[in-house]
Amino acid sequence: MSKVKNRWLIALSGVGIHISIGSVYAWSNFTNPLMEKFNWSASEVQLTFSLAILFLGLSAAFLGHFVEKYGPRKSGLLAAVFFGAGVAGSGFAVQMGSLPLLYVFYGMLGGIGLGVGYIAPVSTLVKWFPDRRGLATGLAIMGFGFAAAISSPVMDSLIKSVGIANTFYILGISYFVVMLASSLYLEKPAEGWLPKGFQEKVDSGKTIIRKDLSQLTANQAVKTKRFYYLWLMLFINVTCGIAILSAAKPLAQESIGLSTAEAAALVGVLGLFNGFGRIGWASVSDYIGRTNTYTTFFALQTVLFFLLPNITTAIVFQIMLAIIYTCYGGGFASIPAYIGDLFGTKQLGAIHGYILTAWAAAGLAGPLFAAWVKDTTGSYAESLTFFAALFIVALVVTFLARLDIRRLEKENASGQQLQAQNF
Repeated sequence: MSKVKNRWLIALSGVGIHISIGSVYAWSNFTNPLMEKFNWSASEVQLTFSLAILFLGLSAAFLGHFVEKYGPRKSGLLAAVFFGAGVAGSGFAVQMGSLPLLYVFYGMLGGIGLGVGYIAPVSTLVKWFPDRRGLATGLAIMGFGFAAAISSPVMDSLIKSVGIANTFYILGISYFVVMLASSLYLEKPAEGWLPKGFQEKVDSGKTIIRKDLSQLTANQAVKTKRFYYLWLMLFINVTCGIAILSAAKPLAQESIGLSTAEAAALVGVLGLFNGFGRIGWASVSDYIGRTNTYTTFFALQTVLFFLLPNITTAIVFQIMLAIIYTCYGGGFASIPAYIGDLFGTKQLGAIHGYILTAWAAAGLAGPLFAAWVKDTTGSYAESLTFFAALFIVALVVTFLARLDIRRLEKENASGQQLQAQNF
């Protein structure tokens, strides 16, 4: 009989993968050095990041079935190869002075590694933590949120000391090693496995475990209304959140008169709230329920986005931004557990991959719309009012999801009663 692995080390392995791939959020460290070295425009350099996010969403969708079929270890190793090669290959692209090669290596190959690496540990952690789904997925995805804060100063230091190309080489090899080591420990629990003492708590009534509403394959899930409710919730939360992330620095300068250095420091500090929001909100969702958590996200942000353009007090403005950042991160971290609740763990990784196409779409829509409003009106304030209206739509979607869930719960209860009568 093989020894059961430590589920907290499984969670730590997931964090290792997410801290590596989450470094994509620190891409801006390369923006100015690349522009200065090759006279590339800001939009040309920024397209590298946009491609990486696009391929993250696409690869998560198309390779979700690979994760389910071959398991987290092989999926993690595939992610390590693609992401490591993508980042290290970017060093070769820089040495060649080739922007198209940079798009291929960092944008496409790195993006594929991002997508597979993002979903590989998450579906596994849901199975290892049936008692704390939100906490488990929040831990891993928190790593993705904190990655920029960890890798950004390292990148800045390396670029100054060894140059851009060598920085990519060093980072690519380092990420590959961390992801390789993390992936080798990943493993699904045995069928029917439960944490030690958990069954006894359930039997004694000390712990109540809610059964999943259904056990669906990914192809079955996409035919349900609740799949599209989740997709819309994530899309709106990310569209509005990523827009405020991309505009936070100039918005702080416009609204409360911060200097460039002060606004940059504020953005760095707020990034921590993105990470804390992931573990915090995901853990809260274990107690108040996933639907209530998303209703809270959207109710809070509707008010905050309407008020934010009129706030001139620095401390109030910063507190409001911090809350928005936690909701942005919390939306990512709570979605895998929500998927498990509604569709079961049968093909959670594949369903999660399909849902993440909302991230890819939002990653393009949010910043572009915010930039267009800025160019048209001269201010980011107008876009915030529009995003507040979008949150009202998202709020309505949570209530539609709630109705659909109650309907399914009633159907399940009726089926169980009928089954009991037949016996």
